[in-house]
Amino acid sequence: MIAKSKQSVNAICQIVGIVGDDQLDEAGSPRPTVEVVVDRKQLRAFVAVAEHRSFSAGARALGTVQSNVSAHVARLERDLGVVLLDRATNEPTDEGRAVLERARRIEAEFDALDADVASMRDVVSGSVRLGAIGTTARWLVAPLLTAVTDDYPSIRVIVLDATTSSLVLNLGSGTVDLAIVNLPIDDDDIAVEPLFDEDRILIVPTGHPLYERDSITLSELAGHDLLLEARGTAFRDVLDHAAREQGVELRPKAELDGMRLLASLVFAGFGAGIVPASAIPPNLDGSWRRIPVDGVPGRSVGLARRRRGLLTAAQRVVAEQIRHTIANGAADVPGVYPTVDLLP
Repeated sequence: MIAKSKQSVNAICQIVGIVGDDQLDEAGSPRPTVEVVVDRKQLRAFVAVAEHRSFSAGARALGTVQSNVSAHVARLERDLGVVLLDRATNEPTDEGRAVLERARRIEAEFDALDADVASMRDVVSGSVRLGAIGTTARWLVAPLLTAVTDDYPSIRVIVLDATTSSLVLNLGSGTVDLAIVNLPIDDDDIAVEPLFDEDRILIVPTGHPLYERDSITLSELAGHDLLLEARGTAFRDVLDHAAREQGVELRPKAELDGMRLLASLVFAGFGAGIVPASAIPPNLDGSWRRIPVDGVPGRSVGLARRRRGLLTAAQRVVAEQIRHTIANGAADVPGVYPTVDLLP
């Protein structure tokens, strides 16, 4: 079978589109290279050990014995002429990190090959690794998984709940295939499409001095301690920029890199905080109020993927199901306005 055959490193890299300008001569033809033959099992063994930080755990993940994994990794290191794993910590070396990134892409292409061939037989199957920011995952994942399971039972969706900054790194490394992230994303290697816009809302617990307000400005908020996202996050950057334009600076009571944690602290009465509208579950009751913040741009959320390479049939299905789920369900979340483009 193609997926189990031996491929040279150069050939595999060409499959995933990793041929740089420095590998071409003046006429645009590939320069002569030393060909190293690598078995797919070697790459899978190395990736498993690197991800699980243990030869025994890597073997369990692959459903084999540790001696096989150790032999595959040792053979890969011998063939490439470098040490890929620090045996004291099982952490990848500098060379190992470079190989790990490409090995993940290679494995993704093999998976895509199998999935695309299966889809030609009218059976869309395969695994899709979906990352999502917690505020969106809270209301999107359940209906999304239901829709995928009902219509495409052979697709397995693996969901990673993480911050936008983490998801961008995971996309680049190949750890996830698709990601729902806070926009904008400043990365030329990642393509994004809009899904929805949403308001930025001040959530105030009972007993707070601002509890009775019907609306508020950033200038008025500057006199109060607030729960805010960490500096350097896209959500916080917009708030700080708007505050500077109004000649004020927001005063943090705490800064958190994780909007769902921030919202949970607000709902628990720890303090007032600015959150996106989607951070407030529609059916959540409690001793708090939502207050519109005037003069602050809304937040945009989008679907991101790597520019390099094509989506598998399963990934295309999940992406389209995300679009439909948001188009049909986001209107039920107050302050959320779908901007998604549905395929005809």
